[in-house]
Amino acid sequence: MRNQIEFKVYGKYALFTDPVTRIGGEKFTYQIPTYQALKGITESIYWKPTITWYIDEVRVMNAIQTEVKGVRPIKYQDDSNDLAYYTYLREPVYHVRAHFEFNENRPDLAYDRNEEKHHNIAKRCVKRGGRRDIYLGTRECQGYVEYCEFDSGSGFYDNYGEISFGPMFHGFTYPDENSTEELQARIWSPTMRDGKVQFVRPEDCEIIRLIRKGSVKPFEENVNLKSVDDEYEEIFKEVNR
Repeated sequence: MRNQIEFKVYGKYALFTDPVTRIGGEKFTYQIPTYQALKGITESIYWKPTITWYIDEVRVMNAIQTEVKGVRPIKYQDDSNDLAYYTYLREPVYHVRAHFEFNENRPDLAYDRNEEKHHNIAKRCVKRGGRRDIYLGTRECQGYVEYCEFDSGSGFYDNYGEISFGPMFHGFTYPDENSTEELQARIWSPTMRDGKVQFVRPEDCEIIRLIRKGSVKPFEENVNLKSVDDEYEEIFKEVNR
């Protein structure tokens, strides 16, 4: 597929949860990463408001194992601490395949739509481990990114058959990602086949719910946005010498 990147992401722990459970109390991870978590990781590798990342599929490489830890988070209603138990995924390793499309809801950024340069920058960012810190679900779960071929190596669930996970949080649609400027939440029911989960596109999710109306942040060239032409020139200048 055009504009596609492939990478491996891994860490010591991961905590992929439904956002409504993050207010406080006990937390229990999903068994597989959410679309939104993988999209956030991909955006940490490379992102500009000109593009929207779509996660095509993820391959679960290690066995799904959990570990419970006692933590002392700050209470929601005051600054004192509380005791809670969080259930993390242990030693998660994933292969991810994603591609970008231009955000048609941002006609003001049409001047920044240079497909080849965005793709080259994204591929370079994967090989460098991403532009920003990588987190597996939550900030306490540090992750790492490196380039890989999606189907390379052997995974624990190769030839394992099907596993269904039931209704699960898919992701958010932000106001600049739809024509109605709404913040929406999406739910779907994933199935893993031989260790691979193929994600549906956001607009094809089974359940889409409005959270609230939003607004689109304005971007202006050379004020709060560097064009991809300038960015490409800056990043690859040592290669072109």
